[in-house]
Amino acid sequence: MPETTHSEEIARVAKTTQSVRIDVTKVAPEAYQAMAGLGKYVRQSGLEESLLNLVYMRSSQINGCAYCIDMHSKDARAAGETEQRLYELNAWRETPFYTERERAALAWAEAVTLVSQGHVPDEVYELARKQFSEKEIVSLTMAVVGINAWNRIAISLRAVPGTYQPASHTRAAAARPAR
Repeated sequence: MPETTHSEEIARVAKTTQSVRIDVTKVAPEAYQAMAGLGKYVRQSGLEESLLNLVYMRSSQINGCAYCIDMHSKDARAAGETEQRLYELNAWRETPFYTERERAALAWAEAVTLVSQGHVPDEVYELARKQFSEKEIVSLTMAVVGINAWNRIAISLRAVPGTYQPASHTRAAAARPAR
């Protein structure tokens, strides 16, 4: 493979660096609020924040949504998630780092995200039923539906990864004395 010069690399990166196409919060705030309403339901559903962050990240990995992976990895870290579990999420089946409940949620998230490939098999549903009530399965499904929608919004409208900061980070920065 030929060597790439520094300027060629800069030119390549400049071509691949994305910029926002449309800011949904400004162009269609009502649409944004509708999506936020689903998120509010899920946050108030009683499902663990740590479990939701894993589900959001895994679905975002499958969909290739850099913005959402960035966002939810930061949220997970801010909530105390370990680096090891975040790094291994893509291979969760091969690691001992996740509880049975998390494994059932991840399997459910993958099946719902990839619904066109397997129509959420009965085996995955049975795993979920062992760990979650019917209401929790509905809430978990709404979480997966929501993140899949956000992934499609962020990818198609080109949300730029790296700009998001979790609320706890923002609050901590605001509390620091000015220098």
